[in-house]
Amino acid sequence: MSALTVVKVSGDIGRFRQALLERGDEFAKFTEEAKSKGALHHRFGIGDGFVLVVDEWQDADAFMQFFSNPELQTFIASVGGDTSTPPDITLTEAISSPDEF
Repeated sequence: MSALTVVKVSGDIGRFRQALLERGDEFAKFTEEAKSKGALHHRFGIGDGFVLVVDEWQDADAFMQFFSNPELQTFIASVGGDTSTPPDITLTEAISSPDEF
């Protein structure tokens, strides 16, 4: 059974938006690494002072192994993530339902 992951990272949203425009190759590098480790789906959302990451992974352990990579943590800080406080991470079992789309 796959896992849904929701990660909320506080930070500088302007800096994050700029990084998306200017550092796409670095985002793509982490995308390929995530896929190779079990990532199935990935989306970003932006709120007031935070970035929300919504993913589906083959399992929660694969996500945690990927997310704990020190290189990824350095990248998160460099694109505006506030690493002075830990992100809010929610891990759940993905389930099917009749209203799924």
